[in-house]
Amino acid sequence: MAALTFVSRPRFLRRAVGVLFRPCAALRYLGTEQGSAAFKSRTVKLGAPPGAKCYSGSVSGPGAELQVHYLEAESAGIVVFGINRPQSKNAISKNLVEMMTEAIETMKCDKNVRTVILRSEVPGIFCAGADLKERAKMHPSEVGPFVSKARSLINELGDLPMPTIAVLDGAALGGGLEMALACDIRVAATSAKMGLVETKLAIIPGAGGTQRLPRIVGVSLAKELIFSGRVLDGIEAKAVGLVSHTVEQNETGDAAYHRALSLAKEFLPQGPIAVRLAKLAINRGIEVDLKTGLAIEEACYAQLIFCHVPFLAKRAGDSNKGQD
Repeated sequence: MAALTFVSRPRFLRRAVGVLFRPCAALRYLGTEQGSAAFKSRTVKLGAPPGAKCYSGSVSGPGAELQVHYLEAESAGIVVFGINRPQSKNAISKNLVEMMTEAIETMKCDKNVRTVILRSEVPGIFCAGADLKERAKMHPSEVGPFVSKARSLINELGDLPMPTIAVLDGAALGGGLEMALACDIRVAATSAKMGLVETKLAIIPGAGGTQRLPRIVGVSLAKELIFSGRVLDGIEAKAVGLVSHTVEQNETGDAAYHRALSLAKEFLPQGPIAVRLAKLAINRGIEVDLKTGLAIEEACYAQLIFCHVPFLAKRAGDSNKGQD
């Protein structure tokens, strides 16, 4: 398997950023991994028996707790994860964790996927957090491993190499908001409700909320929101920077989804490797001091120059021909 090479970078720089790249990461960021079959409109029912996959443009039956839609035509390259647990307000269950983990693993090394949108298939709700009814039935020895798997899932969502957009057309509470916080961008309807409400249950956010929220809205405000368990609407969330965009809800209850889809389409014409490496540079850079962050940026930039020298030369040649 190919390794990511740093071109003309001093040894200290290699040490500073070398740990950021694994072989699979090298392939997916450079776009050399062979992805899945050519895009066509299909819905994959993950977690079903072997071979039980539905390829069509329509939504799968209500038994599929996670539906993965590969969009086509002008939206080719956009994949939509749809959470579909209407009976439990999309609460996070063991089965949902397994299906989302499987879906994310599929996305990781697929160079054809340009943006992942995470939304709800259930009107009025994004995700109500952990499925406490299911957890109450678990043996005490099962709770710890399940929480660890859920936490790992949200971390893996945050580590996807392509842009991710969370669509909040309804309530996102507790673990549901933590899932949205792991995405790069959040889009909400003005009527949406969101909050880390765990302190009301005498616990704390356990899937990244205490770490990601301060990085998004600032330390002091994050403390205030977590200490109080306050729930914000879409307008309030936009005012504090919790979401990037808010839209008035429409009659079909999917206004935020349409805004997110429009945003994802803005990413499609851009260089896919550049977008992935920009995300990598930003995500890793904000976790370190400025000097190290600049070294990470330099290393990512060097990879693009290395990959695109022939392309840039050809583009310059074509430009010169046009001037003759």
